[in-house]
Amino acid sequence: MQQLIDNINGVIWSPALIYLCLAAGLFFSICTRFAQVRHIKEMWRLLFSGKESAQGISSFQALAISLSGRVGTGNIAGVAAAIGFGGPGAIFWMWLVAFLGAATAYVESTLAQIYKEEDQGQFRGGPAYYIEKAMGQKWYAIIFALATILACGFLLPGVQANSIGNAMATAFGDNQLMDTGFGMINSAKVITGSVICVVLAFIIFGGVKRIAHVTQVVVPFMALAYIAVALSIIVLNIEQVPGIFAMILSDAFTPMAGVGAAIGWGVKRGVYSNEAGQGTGPHAAAAAHVQHPAQQGLVQAFSIYIDTLFICTATALMILITGAYNVHGASEGLLLVQNLPQDVAANSPAFTQMAIDRAFAGVGKPFVAIALLFFSFTTLLAYYYIAETNVAYIRKTFKIPGMIFALKCLILASVFYGTIKTASLAWGLGDIGVGLMAWLNIVGILIIFCMARPAVKALRDYEAQKKAGVKEYRFEPTKLGIKNAHYWEGKE
Repeated sequence: MQQLIDNINGVIWSPALIYLCLAAGLFFSICTRFAQVRHIKEMWRLLFSGKESAQGISSFQALAISLSGRVGTGNIAGVAAAIGFGGPGAIFWMWLVAFLGAATAYVESTLAQIYKEEDQGQFRGGPAYYIEKAMGQKWYAIIFALATILACGFLLPGVQANSIGNAMATAFGDNQLMDTGFGMINSAKVITGSVICVVLAFIIFGGVKRIAHVTQVVVPFMALAYIAVALSIIVLNIEQVPGIFAMILSDAFTPMAGVGAAIGWGVKRGVYSNEAGQGTGPHAAAAAHVQHPAQQGLVQAFSIYIDTLFICTATALMILITGAYNVHGASEGLLLVQNLPQDVAANSPAFTQMAIDRAFAGVGKPFVAIALLFFSFTTLLAYYYIAETNVAYIRKTFKIPGMIFALKCLILASVFYGTIKTASLAWGLGDIGVGLMAWLNIVGILIIFCMARPAVKALRDYEAQKKAGVKEYRFEPTKLGIKNAHYWEGKE
């Protein structure tokens, strides 16, 4: 099974996808005149400007939901894997994919706002919606929706749950085994999986508003607490920081594991962590109640910075400052750098736990376990919401009763199983989900750009109104030559 998963990933995550992610980000950066730099101040202002409505959530709540998807196990275990298999230089490529990916995030999230719909009293939108309306290709939209349901409803939850289970077993487990239908399993993992499923069920059966209210409290708290610990380690070792940055930059182009490994792992884990171009962020962006689509696009662009430039960098600095990492070579069993025992898994939270333990003895394992619990749990909420949105899209065409209920049962089963299965298999399945969505979404938004350039037109319209000093922004798609933006057309 593991070999099959690895072979599929070898096809999906070929160099073509890696360079497509970078090229799309550069292309959209140029086309928007690097809006991710020019509008940083506006991004910050917009974070707290929107308000919740009966149909939609606020800009900050949408940011919290999308961040709950972006900020997850990729920020802890994913960064460790990038260093473990690509060397310290992989972090540079994570930074680059975040900087360029912010422009991609703006485009896809603005498209989600432009082409959103009102469905059963709430806003719905995302790649499936804008692919159908802007490209006019419903078959392509259905393929994306099905791939997303598979990825977010089944494949990706296993990665998040697996990291929680491993971290809890390492921190609090007593190595007692239970005889279950899945074989002999660590009792801590069984208990963890059961508790997560009960709490997750309570929230997802409460709808999008309950998800938004939970994430807007939990996400800022968990991110600030994690960064505070990282800053403590950085300050205590401040004299090492210039050397660490120099090592990251020098190893990015002449790395110990080869340039291809650094780029490949940096981009793969960068896309997995910040999800720019993957097509997950637009679902939350579409649910926001805003005056102009470009506003939520800019807010979502800022979320890429929070995820990668702040949280992923914090993890990387902790690991590199404390030297709590190994670097694996191309052949199995070969270690190019060995600072830890050979059996310490790179595809796990172990590097991060050991890094914190070296700075604060006895703190690393429980702190990372609790951080992963919050990080990964809120990501599970985001995955459910994304999958539900695509089920709602499919339901418009195929009137199958009970689809939402079936999805809830599927994601709960995936979470419990993911808590107890092997890490390598979980990550492999997750990579397949990320790769499929990224291929379909990036190709889609590039085609849409070539056809009508709606996201760039919306940005220029917003900039013109901002320059004119308007107090209430308006978006009139027909005047901009944007078709099928039915929600906004009703407001003209």
